[in-house]
Amino acid sequence: MGAGHIGPMIPFAHALLRDNAEVLVAAPGSAAPMIVDAGLDHFPLPEPPQEGRAEIFAEARHMDWDDANRRVVSDMFIRMDAPANYPHVRCAIERFEADVVLFDIADFAASLAAEAAGVPAVSVAISLGLHMKTLGESIAEALDEVREQIGLAPDPELEYLSNAPSFTLLPEGLETPEALVGSQPIRFRVPEPAEPRPLPAWWRNTEWPLVYLTFGSVAPTMDFFPKLYREAIDALSVLPVRLLVTIGRDRDPAELGPVPPNVHVARWVPQADVMPHAAAMVCHGGSGTVNAGLAAGVPMAVVPLFADQPHNARRIAEIGAGVEIAPDAMVHLADAVRALLAVPSYRRAAGRIAEETRALPTVDTAAQILRDLAYNQPRSVA
Repeated sequence: MGAGHIGPMIPFAHALLRDNAEVLVAAPGSAAPMIVDAGLDHFPLPEPPQEGRAEIFAEARHMDWDDANRRVVSDMFIRMDAPANYPHVRCAIERFEADVVLFDIADFAASLAAEAAGVPAVSVAISLGLHMKTLGESIAEALDEVREQIGLAPDPELEYLSNAPSFTLLPEGLETPEALVGSQPIRFRVPEPAEPRPLPAWWRNTEWPLVYLTFGSVAPTMDFFPKLYREAIDALSVLPVRLLVTIGRDRDPAELGPVPPNVHVARWVPQADVMPHAAAMVCHGGSGTVNAGLAAGVPMAVVPLFADQPHNARRIAEIGAGVEIAPDAMVHLADAVRALLAVPSYRRAAGRIAEETRALPTVDTAAQILRDLAYNQPRSVA
């Protein structure tokens, strides 16, 4: 389970702890480093089934973006992962005597287990509404197959998911107009630290602007590494910038070979520490990364690789907060970053999203909503 799924959950978990609630995170054992770093208790789940996984990803790489997402979500996340994880998640709910379940919208096992156990549940949307709308029909079809396996009634209109409360850290300004039709998640923001933490003295020239390069936590585990990273470093290191590159916890910076003195490569740096210092960002378009950048008013060049990233890249360009670069067009990356640094309109557009984000209630408000939901809804175990 990557940072794009766990990361958006952590601020809500911390808000619950500040509200004196008990929090247990049920997630695969491979997620332990992120959960432990966040200071949260971990209920380890088995790793997702691996048989057939590589084949699905390989087929998806040759499909249209939306067809690829339907294939991965319906056949992998739902038909493969949900039945395998369901009994373990339900065990966690019942052993922990959970009063409420907060789940990543792509964790279908958690949604099904909460429903079967009669425990109120709230989803956390980790992508823009348009992405989920394009997947709705295929999700409903696959979920009904799993619901039949575990003894739940069919839900062809996804009424359970649609009627349950939903939280998100993504501001409305990022959504497309068509995604705003119908039910909407409750939007929150992460409280900003009183003072940004300084970055280590990785560069001698501290006058040059900082450009942050990240392709998330999943891309480094795929064949995008190291070629895509090396291409980006070679393109950007010739600019008068300080370039910070993060490559994920499972990779060694030495795998990228020598880098110029204006480049620093790290496995992982908290994005909250980087964003206050960044003048521009190059990223894959993951929703969490996009949201963190725009919440800080940072314009970005987006190189979409898979999942919801093409939708996010397109939307960033539409609102004027950045540019989209195809993975096979990295030759244009340096010019894109020059524009982000030189053309004020990009930063102004990103700044408008930052202002909208600052106007949202903090996640501490979400904690009270969850507390009210837990104590006001009686449990009826199926």
